Amino acid sequence: MNSIKNTAKSVCITIVSAVLISCASNPAPHDYEALIWPVTEEQFLASLPDDVFADSRGRIPLVKREDLDEAGKTAYDARISPDTTSLAGLRGPGGLKLNGSRNLDETLLDARTKELARLVVSREMNQRFEWTVHEPVALKAGLEANIIDVIRYRKSLDGVPERDASVIQLGRELFQETEVSPETVARVYKHLGKRNLVDLCQLMGNYTRTALLLHTFDVHLPYDREPLLPIE
Repeated sequence: MNSIKNTAKSVCITIVSAVLISCASNPAPHDYEALIWPVTEEQFLASLPDDVFADSRGRIPLVKREDLDEAGKTAYDARISPDTTSLAGLRGPGGLKLNGSRNLDETLLDARTKELARLVVSREMNQRFEWTVHEPVALKAGLEANIIDVIRYRKSLDGVPERDASVIQLGRELFQETEVSPETVARVYKHLGKRNLVDLCQLMGNYTRTALLLHTFDVHLPYDREPLLPIE
């Protein structure tokens, strides 16, 4: 009996090993998660999703030095320098930032879109102070009350203008799923373009940082300011 069990066990191990080796050698097309390292560069590139570029390993290609202004060229050179302090060079957050504005004071995003993004972050971070301070600013910037309520109460995006809906959906996926679908990225890219999409992510990051500070130190609104965001 033991002999039979040992033989069966050996057969199972052999089969599993063969499957693992096969997967490592021939991963399913566009299935990065199925890779078993070590792999060849060819196998790795074949596993990348359709919307990921081979040169950058991301959803936008590597920035070209000749497309940058002088400040951008300096930042570019610093990232490819042999003594760079960057851990990822151009294929990381620093390289991605080169596709956007040099700083957010120079962004081409309009005030309405910026306030839309701030409210999305405030909603997803349950940050009452941030929301209550910015809602009046958003109204003055032209953001409609019905769209503000869609964000406030996490309503369906049906009927919301496509441009606004894509930005709201981006924020919802980022904060609720910690990843963004190719479809959502494509929708925002169509409306904003590369530079503004990078700036939008930077802006959302800045206000996430603000929300973290306000949460950590439990900053309250003034006594005469009614909170405008329900906490969920």
